[in-house]
Amino acid sequence: MGMAGFTVALMMIGMIISPCVYGKEFSDHQEIKVERLLKQLNKHALISIKSEDGDIIDCVPIHSQPAFDHPLLKNHIIQMKPSFIPESTSTYTKKKINATQAWHKNGRCPKNTVPIRRIKKEDILRSKSIKSYGKKTTPSSPQATTFDPSKGHEYAVMNSMNGTFFGTQFSVNIWKPEVQVADEFSLAQTWLVSGVGTTRNTIEAGLQVYPRIYGDNNLRLFVYWTADGYQSTGCYNNACSGFVQRSNLITVGGTYTTVSEYDGDQYDLSMLIWKDGENWWLKVGEELVGYWPGKLFNSLGDGATIVQWGGEIVNLETGGKHTTTDMGSGHFADEGFKKSSYFRNLMTIDETNTLIEPQGVYPTTRHDNCYNIKAGDAGSSWGVNFFYGGPGQNERCP
Repeated sequence: MGMAGFTVALMMIGMIISPCVYGKEFSDHQEIKVERLLKQLNKHALISIKSEDGDIIDCVPIHSQPAFDHPLLKNHIIQMKPSFIPESTSTYTKKKINATQAWHKNGRCPKNTVPIRRIKKEDILRSKSIKSYGKKTTPSSPQATTFDPSKGHEYAVMNSMNGTFFGTQFSVNIWKPEVQVADEFSLAQTWLVSGVGTTRNTIEAGLQVYPRIYGDNNLRLFVYWTADGYQSTGCYNNACSGFVQRSNLITVGGTYTTVSEYDGDQYDLSMLIWKDGENWWLKVGEELVGYWPGKLFNSLGDGATIVQWGGEIVNLETGGKHTTTDMGSGHFADEGFKKSSYFRNLMTIDETNTLIEPQGVYPTTRHDNCYNIKAGDAGSSWGVNFFYGGPGQNERCP
């Protein structure tokens, strides 16, 4: 072989080898980025608790939690408790339940620490990209002006009339819906919304099953926020800096194992979100969980313009058919108590920090044959309430 032929051969070998070499370099680069993100999100813990559901809960000093990595919170002074808690005038007294999280069986976090669910390497690798970890990859608000129903999000929600709101209170029926594939989810939540399009601000909280985020089909408490219509800001739970945890008992992202049974025992969880000064507090049951600092938002500083409550699923149409992912109990609203999921005692908070029943609420659904919603009896001890849900794919929803 002459020198020219030898050179060509080397070039050909290089062409064959290069993709492998570059691939390894790319892989190594991704590995470094993943490790860097894990180091950033998982703070030093005083103690760690292994939960029966596979989670590791790190008890992190309250002032060292991930929230304070946010550039707008560098000099943030943590608010240890709200200056007030709105009180309801409702006369309904509900059965108190011990809605503990799974990790409680193996320990509790000490005073002045907060429980943070440890993020694992595989959690990040399940995401579509490192950048999108912990974020909603498509607009996810029933009233989002950029919402495209073809992207697979389906809702059965109740909406307030437009106004100015400084919080909401409600009780949500606890169910563990079945999710067909890992990239689908099923949730029950509230949205507090202001702004439009890419200026949309939301505060969100509720219960969800989402295998891609958590790696399992457990029912979990979650929080979310965005200040730019789900473009680049905000995330679930502690997947980015922002939400400030205060409780050493309840962790966002934690599993609930006490759930309702069809035609059997029913459980629900009360939630309260309200604006105290510039911050938006979250109370779950009797526990002050934490708050969204007002500095994260722009238009929400003047209050929300709409409040929503209800269910959402993702339908990826696996195999060309509608998903079988449950919403709520997996049964239609018409079946009622003990069979269908519900929200009850809906309240909103006005400019005087008073809890009042919302007037003129109205439903939003997409495919009533797949998931639907039905207003509950007015004037009952359940106040403003509704049933919602469905099984997804069925004879009327192919």
